[in-house]
Amino acid sequence: MDVATDQEGVPRYTVDELAARAGVTVRTVRFYGTRGLLPPPAIGARRVGHYGPGHLSRLALIEELRRQGMTLAAIERYLEQLPPDLSARDLAVHRALVASWAPESAETITRRDLERRAGRALTERDVDRLAALGVLDRTPGDEDTFRLDGSLLRLGVELLDVPIGHETILASRTVLLAHARAAAQELSRLFQEQVWNPYRESGEDPDHLTAMKSLSAHMQPMVIQALVTAFQRSLSEELRTAFRGR
Repeated sequence: MDVATDQEGVPRYTVDELAARAGVTVRTVRFYGTRGLLPPPAIGARRVGHYGPGHLSRLALIEELRRQGMTLAAIERYLEQLPPDLSARDLAVHRALVASWAPESAETITRRDLERRAGRALTERDVDRLAALGVLDRTPGDEDTFRLDGSLLRLGVELLDVPIGHETILASRTVLLAHARAAAQELSRLFQEQVWNPYRESGEDPDHLTAMKSLSAHMQPMVIQALVTAFQRSLSEELRTAFRGR
């Protein structure tokens, strides 16, 4: 189904189209709007509301946070702390990182279904790029079947048209994974020394492990938010410095 666009070619969705693309009901979209979780649509001709890519990315982030077990009040606090100028792609990055804390979400999918969910035909180069981004893995001996991480698909498809070479993507992923592992190890050490050990020694709860797992699950989305926001700001500053005067 073709989607209307504005004068700059940016997609515009009716509430029904937005709900269908996000996999939720129209009632859910309207409910999030009344709670202030979703910005109001732009009102066009005949008083019809139109939503954009930012609404879609924000809605996907809200749904991911709910799947992680966060209450609406916690989601409101999470969204309030996000920088107000985040683009749809920035929001998609947040959503992908939040989803990475969830249990393994890989699924087996045919090429036909993959293209249907991607909303476009995929060349072999596209598939290679999606694999390099960690979105999917090829199935050995079967060129038309893949193992897909659905939580990363939307972001991966958006990045297909970014003019970055395949080797650069692989090198970038290696750098990011190395630094992400180092940050995770340091945060884990800090959590153990300043939270876990004092809590265990206090004797407040005989089931220390269960209590800490629960606390960790609630902290994870907030930690992700802090990491990705700091990274986005740092990257913007580095790029401005690198290209200043060029």
